[in-house]
Amino acid sequence: MAVTSQQIAELAGVSRGTVDRALHNRGRVNPEVAARVLKIAEELGYRPNSIGQALVRAKQGVRLGMILQSAETPTMQDVASGARQASEELRTFGLEVELREVQGRDTAKVLRQIDELIDWGANGLAIASNNTPDLVRRIDLLHEHGVPVVTLNTDAPDSKRLCFVGMDSYRAGQTAAGLIRQMLPAGGLVLPIAGHVSNGAHYSRLRGFLDTLAGELDIHLLPYQPCFDRDDYAHEITQHTLRENPSLACVYITSNGQRGVCRAIEDERKKGRVRVIAYDLNAPNRELLRGGDLSFVLDQVAHEQGRRPLQLLYNLLLNGKAPEKEFFYTDILIRTRYNSGIEI
Repeated sequence: MAVTSQQIAELAGVSRGTVDRALHNRGRVNPEVAARVLKIAEELGYRPNSIGQALVRAKQGVRLGMILQSAETPTMQDVASGARQASEELRTFGLEVELREVQGRDTAKVLRQIDELIDWGANGLAIASNNTPDLVRRIDLLHEHGVPVVTLNTDAPDSKRLCFVGMDSYRAGQTAAGLIRQMLPAGGLVLPIAGHVSNGAHYSRLRGFLDTLAGELDIHLLPYQPCFDRDDYAHEITQHTLRENPSLACVYITSNGQRGVCRAIEDERKKGRVRVIAYDLNAPNRELLRGGDLSFVLDQVAHEQGRRPLQLLYNLLLNGKAPEKEFFYTDILIRTRYNSGIEI
């Protein structure tokens, strides 16, 4: 039979309230009394009722905040959709979720949103992060103050974040390199385009790609170009490259901007001759797959990246269940026009 806090109270000669404060380090308790309570609890093998504790926390209310960078991109809108779905599911358990969207990638704006969410009373945060020193320091400070942080989509591995939810971006880059090898058996010229240098996911996709193709004598890689998630920049980069290198065989883009790439290829009358590998099965990319503008899309299941962090924080804060691992990698799914949920 399980030992109760009432039994400990009777043996220690104190009230149940005193036992609760001593066991959970809440409020003032005479040190000698606290030591006696803890000793009795240990001797009896007392284990707290996790269900009861969860009900207490639920009645008190738990608030979670989520911050998304590059919120204007289709991919992050899919992440936001997953977050909204999770927040509706968790609302019945007493959780309140506040979603904040940041345009572009701006550490200063993210720090301001963190301050606002903490002032609002957030007990935990999910952040589409980056590994910049200022944000790493803030996540570490939150950890010291008992506010857990789950990073999503892009990680802050140097910080004391609880865990990360997202694609294994380096392996995704390796996967793209393997597709290039299959598409260009005789070799060819390839243009890599990345988004933001400060975006760890974009950079890891690029590094995995370049490292895997290093030493391939018949695959010639042009220097990578940053497009900052912008279609107009990606269009200009691709158009200029095509005019300077008419034999271009493939464009690999690690970020948003694929529509600009495809438009430039069409403008230069190279559609069907220049292959394009991009990321994320969002609505615009489905259309580009349908029209034959994209050859492959590497999907990272963005919707799950919005759901899972809130569920992990819920399990920690209400159920006392810490994540069982540090990295929750979403699948790397290779999508073509034939397996993308579109009519051909």
